[in-house]
Amino acid sequence: MTAIVLTMVSILSLVTPVYQTSAKAKSVPPKAKQTKAVAVKKSVKAPVASVKTISYPLPDGRAPFVEKIPNSVVTFDMLPVPAMPDGRKVFMSKFEIQWDVYDIFAYRLDLTESEKAAGVDAAARPSKPYGAPDRGFGHKGYSCLGMHYQSALKFVEWLSKKTGRKYRLPTEEEWQWAATAGEKPTVLSAKELGKVAWYWDNAGDKAMEVGKLLPNTWGFYDMLGNVAEWCQAPAGTPYNKEPARGGCWKDKVKDVQYTAVQFWQPDWQLADAQIPKSKWWLSDGPYVGIRVVCDAE
Repeated sequence: MTAIVLTMVSILSLVTPVYQTSAKAKSVPPKAKQTKAVAVKKSVKAPVASVKTISYPLPDGRAPFVEKIPNSVVTFDMLPVPAMPDGRKVFMSKFEIQWDVYDIFAYRLDLTESEKAAGVDAAARPSKPYGAPDRGFGHKGYSCLGMHYQSALKFVEWLSKKTGRKYRLPTEEEWQWAATAGEKPTVLSAKELGKVAWYWDNAGDKAMEVGKLLPNTWGFYDMLGNVAEWCQAPAGTPYNKEPARGGCWKDKVKDVQYTAVQFWQPDWQLADAQIPKSKWWLSDGPYVGIRVVCDAE
């Protein structure tokens, strides 16, 4: 088991995400990393305490709902976000979008064999991924990851078409409002992060199953750490300068914060031999995932 963990650590440590607020991380001796990774795998099964969250319906009458992908058994939970200072009201996914949802989009599981053969939606769906897209981290119950921003945009377009509800990526303002539960951003300590986020100290060098740590007071899980989350870029944003927020499993304390922002880096597609690089998959970037919002009707 130790050899397997060390192999995963050595492979995944070749590529490190770069953050606007981060400095170069210090290397960790192999012996120390081995001890930490094994300890984490033994501890993640321990139950976590509950946390008090807001009650529903909200004063404006909005309540959580479950979205179902038509002609499937796949669902995901949406929670109402209390109104922003400017009056905006949105619903946001309780968890990061998981593979069971993304697989339907990516592998065209919602199409018949004849539709696939005829090339229906071929240009609007991801190309064949580079190996196992989940990187062996885990699939059922795990956040989808490693998709390019352009692929995330196509996913929310598809999701909107399938459900009849207008889904999109959150803006950075919406993301931060929900992440901080309407409070002013604070800097979290390692002890505080360990209760709500998978990151360098507790993730064992991999993304983890969603919803296993504490939610914030508005009921959202994994807003920090695990995978960074693509946010809707303002109009006119240069290609590959779109933001992802919250830090990821590979990051240390200072980069898993409410103000941390991450951008595409060339290393994320180092093994991609295509010219131009794929707009669907990040061959070497298993750090970024998706959380969705929809506007209140």
